[in-house]
Order: sequence, then structure tokens, then C-alpha cells
Amino acid sequence: MNQNLFAEAPEVVKEFLGYLQNVKGKSPKTVEEYYLDLRTFFRYLKLNRGLVSAETPFEEISISDINLSIIKEVTLTQVYEYMNYLISERNNSATTRSRKVSSLRTFFKYLTNKTNQLEVNPIEELETPKQKKSLPRFLTLEQSLDLLSVVDGKSRERDYCILVLFLNCGLRLSELVGLNLSDVRRGISSIRVLGKGNKERMVYLNEACLDAIEKYLAVRPHEGLIDKNALFISSQRKRISPKTVQALVKKYLAQIDLGGPGYSVHKLRHTAATLMYQHGNVDIRVLKDILGHENLGTTEIYTHLSNSQMKDAAEANPLSHVMSSQFEKKKDNTTN
Repeated sequence: MNQNLFAEAPEVVKEFLGYLQNVKGKSPKTVEEYYLDLRTFFRYLKLNRGLVSAETPFEEISISDINLSIIKEVTLTQVYEYMNYLISERNNSATTRSRKVSSLRTFFKYLTNKTNQLEVNPIEELETPKQKKSLPRFLTLEQSLDLLSVVDGKSRERDYCILVLFLNCGLRLSELVGLNLSDVRRGISSIRVLGKGNKERMVYLNEACLDAIEKYLAVRPHEGLIDKNALFISSQRKRISPKTVQALVKKYLAQIDLGGPGYSVHKLRHTAATLMYQHGNVDIRVLKDILGHENLGTTEIYTHLSNSQMKDAAEANPLSHVMSSQFEKKKDNTTN
């Protein structure tokens, strides 16, 4: 964990963060997000209870003095007031507020059920803000082909291989940059992927992936490397960074006129899942394992239907060719 970030964290929070990382296997980034959410809540709590001067800038409120006595006084009403504060003062979206609710729930559940520091969970009935359900943005098959066709430059083989793995395997950004040479199992046409919570999974490599990997490995630097086992190497001869991957993906997306907001590395993951589901008729349970999702519900966002699929479904209705004129003719015959 980032010790500088957690310097002012009270002991009860540090113990919780340790539990998340060491017992639950959460990534350092996820642990930081939990801490930042809790820090915001405790800063609000101190301000709301008058434990600091009203003139104190919010970002300067220390939470180092938060203890179990203060936590025991938290009520469900206070937390709902905090939710209102997040809307009115911080302009937090429903998605952000939902994450903060999840952080608070996990923290209080830990204190109640795991360590028995609280006899009753005061926010057990806390509800999650409703989020607008929107379809994930993705590239069409034609746009995906266009994206691969524009790859060029001195790192062409590397960049092409990265895009191919994103579009075919649905990898997360952290999973791709974390790949090692030893993770590529060419003999069994698969790669070992370390996903969220340090959970391993094997992802099958199709012909396009194997071809892209072979061509990249033929030109991959070997001398003077800082991380010799990293699969993807940057121009600084070290493991490629997430920022570098994000930059190259945005560059190529811009070249096919998809450089605006809403298109990013994660949209390539959406694309892989959508293409497999729509064009490959991949079962949603198989898709869940490919993407490394814990819950089937998470995978269901990728099962949206394309306009053509909805058109085909409408045409497939046995009543689709029944016209009113047929009944008019029948009425005329009956009358006559």
C-alpha cells in the first residue's frame, strides 16, 4: 500500500485496508479507492458534527483522530445526509455515489461481522443509488478492422499485437501490461492472465493472436531490458506502462475518427465481448469466464442487441407479413 497516502489514516481504517489487501486479495489501486472514499466520508462527518472549524478547507480536514467511539455514533440518517452532500456540494454522479456506498457497506460489515467491533451495523439498510443503465460503447466489426489497418510506425508489430489481444481476448488494461513472456503458452495456444483480486485465468489464443504474437516476438528488444520477462516493452526498454498503452490506443482510434470522448482502451474490451456475443454466438457463461467476471450479472451488459439483430427478430415474427388488406378481402367476400 502507498504509505504516504495512508499516513493520516486512523488505526481502525488501516486494519480494514490491510484486511482488503491481505485477506480479500484486493489490488493496491482498489485499496486506495476504498481509503479515499472513507476519507471523504470521515471528513464530512467531522465537518457536519462541528469537530473542525466551518472555515477549514474540506481537503485539509485530517481524519487521524477518527476512532471507534466516533464510528459507533454513525446513523443511517447521517449517511443519507452525506449522500445528499455528495450530490449538492461535490456533484458526484450516481455511479460515484454507488461506489462510495459500497465502500461504506464493506467497512461497516467488516467492523460488525468480521471483527465484532460493532454490535449492530447502523447502515445495513443503506440503499444503493439507482444508476442509469446505458449500453456500453463499442466498435463495430468494420471499425475494428479499420483500427487494425491503420497501425504503423517503428513499434508497429508491438502496437498491432496489443490491439489484437484487446479485440480478441477482451483483456483489461492492467491485465495486458502485466503479461510476461512466460504467460504465453504457444504450445497450448493460450495465455495466463492475472485478473482482479490476483485471480488467474487461461485465455485461448486464436490464429490472429498467435500470428500477432509471433511477429512481435521476432522484433521484440532483448538487450538492456529493465524487466526482461515483460511481454510488451516500451521505448525506454522497460515494461510498457498503462499510460503508454492508453496513448497509443487513443492515437489509432483518432485515425479512424473515433478519437472523441467515450472511446478508450476499455471500449476495446467492450468490443471483444460484443463481437464474440453477436457474431460468434458465444454463450454468456463462457463469455463470463473469458472476461474474468465474478458475477454473471456483470457480463450481461455485453449482451445488448444490435439494430440488425432487433430487425431480424421483428422479421422473424410469424405475423410480420400479415397485412390488413388480407382481412379486408376476407370481409368483402363474406359480404358478397
